[in-house]
Amino acid sequence: MYRTGFILLSMKLSEIQTIADSQKQLVLSQDTGLPREVLPHLPKTETHALVVSGIRRCGKSTLLLQFVKSLGKPWFYLNFEDFRLYQFSIEDFELLDRVIDESGARVLLFDEIQAAPNWELYVRQKLDQHFQVLATGSNASLLSRELGTKLTGRHLSQELFPFSYTEYLAFLGLERGLQSLDGYLESGGFPEYLKTNNPEILVQLQSDILYRDIAVRYGIKDVGPLKRLFVLLMSNAGHLISPSKLAPAIGVKSPSTVLTYFSYLEAAYLVSLVPCSSWSPKAQLLAPKKLYVTDSGLIHTSTLSSSRDMGQLLENYVFVELRRRTKDILYYSGSGRECDFVVNPRGRAPLCMQVCRELNSDNEAREVEGLLAALDSFKVDVGYILTGDTRDTIVRGDKRIEVLPAYAADFAWLLSLSGRMGS
Repeated sequence: MYRTGFILLSMKLSEIQTIADSQKQLVLSQDTGLPREVLPHLPKTETHALVVSGIRRCGKSTLLLQFVKSLGKPWFYLNFEDFRLYQFSIEDFELLDRVIDESGARVLLFDEIQAAPNWELYVRQKLDQHFQVLATGSNASLLSRELGTKLTGRHLSQELFPFSYTEYLAFLGLERGLQSLDGYLESGGFPEYLKTNNPEILVQLQSDILYRDIAVRYGIKDVGPLKRLFVLLMSNAGHLISPSKLAPAIGVKSPSTVLTYFSYLEAAYLVSLVPCSSWSPKAQLLAPKKLYVTDSGLIHTSTLSSSRDMGQLLENYVFVELRRRTKDILYYSGSGRECDFVVNPRGRAPLCMQVCRELNSDNEAREVEGLLAALDSFKVDVGYILTGDTRDTIVRGDKRIEVLPAYAADFAWLLSLSGRMGS
């Protein structure tokens, strides 16, 4: 419900019915595409809402369409970001109930549910009525806030990312190897972009996220600094970042503004910030963080650099593969030595890993010494260096380092060793 002048307007039953019918016809006409790797692992629960979150255009809707078709039950679909639903209000949920009842469906699929007012209360109501509820969302902070209050104990969450390297190979019919990995590092994994090879798709995606998901949602009137920050971050994947240095570069006075923008960009699944390992929470909070980008295709369509840093892209790739499986990722820094990744640092045997495009006489000492320092710090005997196309084994005292091509690394297996799988 909204006001225009002195006239109070609300939606009609026929309007919601028409929108739902047209939306479902549209999704039915689309190819459900490549079955996603997470599809077999989605729970077929009727007591909890299944919420799939992730960056826009990564395939969340397609994943749930694949899922509902596997259920073999009648289902109802509604995308709350349809511009025709811009006046949808809390009162209109009663009309939506009638449309759902007339459909006869007991499985409900709601797209971009964070756009609906008080959606978490409505989902809980439908669960209490024994409907099976599936939903997608593109804003981590909004979803987590509502899920953590009104739907505590009544939801299961699944994050989704653009195509993994394995999915990329299956989608394009390619073989695993350095050449195809380089292709993946160049293009990224957004399905629609891979279908068309039109960079404008990624440019428009970035614009939608920056304006619709961030500027409008958080009331940012001057989007210039936000856009400048985004471009700078896309050029610095895998690097340490400093809010105090970025503030003057993007034209804002306070580093706290940069930190706020970071939180918005993370919530929209554009970037991830990795903290430094430290036994002191205060020290970890104060240490610089390393930046990674959700998909390398975004780097290529927005970076200021005209050259391709393949080592930077390879490290970003490894981070995303780890992040698909766990959030518990740190980097190690101590005594002038650094290790790119320490995964599940509080576990029995943390995974310590370096990444470099080539392991050669110029960088071997630095990479090995940094990894050994992390292994010593976390009392682990085996570490890994992922490269472009090198296999080797290095033994230093009681420590062993396995050197592997990144394209051949089995990340699920690496994380499963010694119960490493994180949360």
